[in-house]
Amino acid sequence: MSEARDVVAVILEDHRTMEELLRRMRSVEADRETALSEFAALLIAHGEAEEAEVYPALKRFANVDNEEVEHGEEEHHEGNEALLALMEVEEVGSDEWDEKLEELVSAVTHHLDEEERTILNGARESVPDQRRTELGAVFLRDRAKHLKADCGSIENVRAVVREQ
Repeated sequence: MSEARDVVAVILEDHRTMEELLRRMRSVEADRETALSEFAALLIAHGEAEEAEVYPALKRFANVDNEEVEHGEEEHHEGNEALLALMEVEEVGSDEWDEKLEELVSAVTHHLDEEERTILNGARESVPDQRRTELGAVFLRDRAKHLKADCGSIENVRAVVREQ
């Protein structure tokens, strides 16, 4: 059984990991392909778990802005589309790859910033500690299910983008 974790803290940890993976993808000294693979899996698993488990629960609380939650879902879609565009570039490090990477960086960092300022701060203010801990467990379980199912494969990313 996993330890009890606040959903806000877990989401923030994922955000910091995503930022680090984006930095690695930008670095010519890093294994950019491996960083992309890790990033794809985390982005898809994270977004799917948020939309299935966290966002619907947060909409029930007064200080969590429902429009911001819905906007967060739209930004997930934009990030997934940018991810797919990067994954479809054949040569890592090419001009096209760098261009698509910057589009991904822009979409994801914008979303992370906005989600942290609006949705997650609202959750801190409105959602009781116990409920945030319950949501943390559900989020981690759902995210792990997606990761185990190879959610970051290009085939799955295509499927996720198609169903949006």
